[in-house]
Amino acid sequence: MSMLIHPTAIIEPGAQLGAGVKVGAYSVIGANVSIGDGTEIGPHVVIEGHTSIGRDNHIFQFASLGAAPQDKKYAGEPTRLEIGDRNTIREFCTFNLGTVQDAGATRIGSDNWIMAYVHIAHDCQIGDKTILANNTTLAGHVHVGDWVFLGGFTSVHQFCKIGVHAMTAFTSAVTQDVPPYVTAAGNRAAPHGINSEGLKRRGFSSDAIMAIKRAYKVLYRQGLSLDEAKVQLATMAQAEPAVQLFLDFIAGSDRGIIR
Repeated sequence: MSMLIHPTAIIEPGAQLGAGVKVGAYSVIGANVSIGDGTEIGPHVVIEGHTSIGRDNHIFQFASLGAAPQDKKYAGEPTRLEIGDRNTIREFCTFNLGTVQDAGATRIGSDNWIMAYVHIAHDCQIGDKTILANNTTLAGHVHVGDWVFLGGFTSVHQFCKIGVHAMTAFTSAVTQDVPPYVTAAGNRAAPHGINSEGLKRRGFSSDAIMAIKRAYKVLYRQGLSLDEAKVQLATMAQAEPAVQLFLDFIAGSDRGIIR
């Protein structure tokens, strides 16, 4: 399976393109870029920096991937952008390289659906099977777990973490960590129940969902301090492993969770 490169595209010497890669008109692929088999690059896309992209991705027109971080401390270090497999990256998305102040890499996993105008800043770590709706903006060092849905125009403050299966509503402004399973909304984002419909679609049993709902009530509806809630959650986690994710997430939170 041969590559299909439009004659107006610029592929710099050193770039590595796999079998079946398509590159549209006027796109630019930098010298330190590698692109896996079957990935399709639309017209007017710029991919630069030390960027690796896996197989079977579809990157739409006018995306900018691998540009220097929007961080004044960046001094041209050879940091990276790493993108997995089977992602859809729509128009005008901007994903930046990492910085040496963190892991040195911005990472996007596999099977993500990333809509138009999404910005993923330096050192963000995005899991698998997420949906980032139009105009979602992630500041530097944000971590997003698997199966997360971020509603349109969601903005996430630097260093925040979004737990697995969490969800934000349209125009949410996230300034603290959002625990697993939780639905957040508002400016500033506050908890509004659990993402029960998403959990059903992903095969969670009714017993597991009920246990997660009870854990949510302990954390948010009983007027307990965080330390008091953690004691009750630890007991609940012995019977339902899904609840353990609440405890693990709280323990790893630096900015504190939304409450």
